[in-house]
Amino acid sequence: MDTDSLISAFKDDSLGDDDAVGIAEKIKKGDLNPLSITQDAIERAQEVNPHLNAIAVEDFDSALERSKESFTGVFHGIPTFIKDTDQVNGLPIYYGSRTLPGDISTKYSKTAKQVIATGLNHLGTSTTPEFGLTGTTESLRFGATRNPWNTGYSTGGSSGGSSALVAAGVIPIAHANDGAGSIRIPASCCGLVGLKASRGRIKDKEVPGYFPANILHDGVVTRTVRDTWAFHTSIEQHNPAKEYPPIGEISETYRKDLRIAVLTENCHGNQSDDVLVEAVHDVAKQCESLGHNIEMISNPFYKKFDLDFWLLWAHLAFYLRYGGRKEFSSNFDASQLEQWPQFLVNHHWKNLHKLPIAFWRLRKFASDYEKLLEGFDILLTPTLGTTPPKIGFFGPEVDGETHWHRINEYLPFTKYQNISGAPAITLPCSTDSEGLPIGIQFASRLGEDRLLLELSKQLEEASSWKSLASKLIIKEKL
Repeated sequence: MDTDSLISAFKDDSLGDDDAVGIAEKIKKGDLNPLSITQDAIERAQEVNPHLNAIAVEDFDSALERSKESFTGVFHGIPTFIKDTDQVNGLPIYYGSRTLPGDISTKYSKTAKQVIATGLNHLGTSTTPEFGLTGTTESLRFGATRNPWNTGYSTGGSSGGSSALVAAGVIPIAHANDGAGSIRIPASCCGLVGLKASRGRIKDKEVPGYFPANILHDGVVTRTVRDTWAFHTSIEQHNPAKEYPPIGEISETYRKDLRIAVLTENCHGNQSDDVLVEAVHDVAKQCESLGHNIEMISNPFYKKFDLDFWLLWAHLAFYLRYGGRKEFSSNFDASQLEQWPQFLVNHHWKNLHKLPIAFWRLRKFASDYEKLLEGFDILLTPTLGTTPPKIGFFGPEVDGETHWHRINEYLPFTKYQNISGAPAITLPCSTDSEGLPIGIQFASRLGEDRLLLELSKQLEEASSWKSLASKLIIKEKL
């Protein structure tokens, strides 16, 4: 890895390299205070954001004022960012798009309210690609957000701004959301933990009732499993999902007899990149050494799943294109859409006759997914189908047809849980030949979020994974 392209904000200040739970414990003891950590986070942001381009809108002055107040919630005023897909009172919202003028929000979205209720103090909004419609964070509105592990590479998307800021050490936790993997994709590319919780754990964004499933989920990206766990426990305390078993408090004891299915091929039977297959096999062996049972499986899902999902995705782009004035702003200007959303809208029109049967199969998929998991507790896959792409690979200058073929190869696994509603978490496990993170994904049945978190915590404790903070220490010794 070219260490000159590594961008890190970690330093010897009040934030150090602690995670959010660690910082919150120090605040609770009186060793730190919200004002000092907010000041240090702002200083870190100002230092590294010119290299990362991860902030959509700054709200530093207001954050400093809020830090002087008392905070309720588990995180006690720890700084964060809200993704530029959610309204933040007093700030403009763009959804990463030139189609919108940046109307000033007069309220907080439901999700932003829930994030803030955990005790987090927002420093502004983080970047996203146009309407979160692709697996990178590059747009004509904001430009390219760069991966702090190597700035020549993408953060993934669509929660890439949040992921870059957390990975680089500006903040320990940030808001993210997920329609086809947009929590898990950038978490994988940036060496983070990203949980897409079971549908309904958080007050998710809404889609029209005729959609085959609500594929939109909110959450956070973090550097540790316990931060992700603490966030979702806090959400649960305020808004419990009564239809599911509770996530509950962080556990220090773990099951040792989980049945884990290992899958490394897409729905067409094609294998992932060799380095990803190797990473999954290494994690499977580690799980086996921890007392779990491993079984390799072929892809059990129907071969047209990807075609059906991307047709739904194209319909979502169509819905945004023709409903933009109602959904976002009376000043929505569809003529400013980038090539990829335009391609998706055209794909929708060309394949409109296929929509009813595709939607029928996708509705049926939830029961098919649960049926598969009847024989297993956990499904282990790579998070992505390839290693992190270079900046420009999915950029707004790429024509839609090329983008289409590339993204199909890139995202073979994350979409299953958006349709089924089941939980899935990505964890960092190794690096590729360029020194960029590789993520693996664990998924389970609907409602089994705690089981995923327990296994993730167990693996994290047994892991030799080195964060970007550790890479910085190595760099300084060279």
